[in-house]
Amino acid sequence: MRVIIPGLNNKANGLPDLPLVIWMILVTLLCGVLAGYDASALISGFNQGYGASIGEFALILIPSFVLAAAIEQQRIDMSPRVSVGMAPFSAAGMVCPDTAYAALSPMCLQRKLPMAFGAFAGFKLLFPAGPLIVAASVAADTSTTLLLSVTIFIPVWLTGLLYGRMIEDRILGQPVHTGARLQISYSSLCALLPFLILAILLVIGVLFDMRFNVWADFVTNPKGALIVSAAVALAKIPASDRRPAVDKGVRRAAELLVIIGAASAFSMVVTSVVPVEEIFMGSTSELVTLLTLFLLTAAFKVLQGSSMSVFAAVGPIAAPIVAAAGISPVLAALAICLGSFIAILPNDSFYWLVRQDAMPDKSELVVTSALVAGAVLQALVGMVLLLALAAFNIF
Repeated sequence: MRVIIPGLNNKANGLPDLPLVIWMILVTLLCGVLAGYDASALISGFNQGYGASIGEFALILIPSFVLAAAIEQQRIDMSPRVSVGMAPFSAAGMVCPDTAYAALSPMCLQRKLPMAFGAFAGFKLLFPAGPLIVAASVAADTSTTLLLSVTIFIPVWLTGLLYGRMIEDRILGQPVHTGARLQISYSSLCALLPFLILAILLVIGVLFDMRFNVWADFVTNPKGALIVSAAVALAKIPASDRRPAVDKGVRRAAELLVIIGAASAFSMVVTSVVPVEEIFMGSTSELVTLLTLFLLTAAFKVLQGSSMSVFAAVGPIAAPIVAAAGISPVLAALAICLGSFIAILPNDSFYWLVRQDAMPDKSELVVTSALVAGAVLQALVGMVLLLALAAFNIF
């Protein structure tokens, strides 16, 4: 996870090649020193910010990555059309578009680009991936965020499907065979059981008040539903593979938890120095603030590449902006998710996965243009819809 400016040599531009988390810690400490904090106050503020939301994110990330690690060990065998349809939901459930694409690609000999853009959209806009992670940062209501994210996801997903088909038909020149049978094996359905359980629990939690029973209330909460789904996924793999899957999930979560802590500390220290309230309170419309969050996230994505790192870093930084502007945290969460679409660049591992699998014989210019244009188009479609919903106070 390093700060890379596409097209520029890091040594030539004088920037040290450091991980994002180190950059945030250094900038946080520098801001505190320049603001005149003494050592005790600076370290105290850093500590308070660092631990502000770690617990909540741990309950999201650890079971999500354990679920993904367990699913990775099960072969999902299905027809290409089903693979394309399953891509966004697999990417959301695995909390990783790369893993979902890699798992489904062997069964999808055609329409790889629609599958890729579908996985990208699902990871950004479906629970328990992007919206749940960002909602926790900006204190957005999870039920309303779930409803809005699905509303925006549908046109964004369809945009990616149509764009991917157009690129394959007109630019890549790949023939399409429509005679393949729609097949889903029993083993495939069993492999998808944890996702089904997760979806059912989330829907029950949205539709019904389960507070009459503490257990029912917990398992229909997104965090409890994730733990149940991860447990089901672990139960489906051999006992000897369960501990390695848990270890892998914990390692993946630990790296992001460090970034989230650093971003929270950065937010606390910087907002005590920068008058965020004066900048955003009463002087900026809701639409302008949403665009600001969208562009802020897009800038992080272009520099960082990793979508998970962007979610981890931007959420805590955006939280005081949302509070100061007085805008809907739900709308803010989705603006951040949509900003993270921009863009699929060479500093994103998803770029190389799709490039090598779907367009191995095309030039870097063609690949980059196709992937960037598709991701930006999805982002703009989603953002136009979000701004329309905000303008008419629908959410």
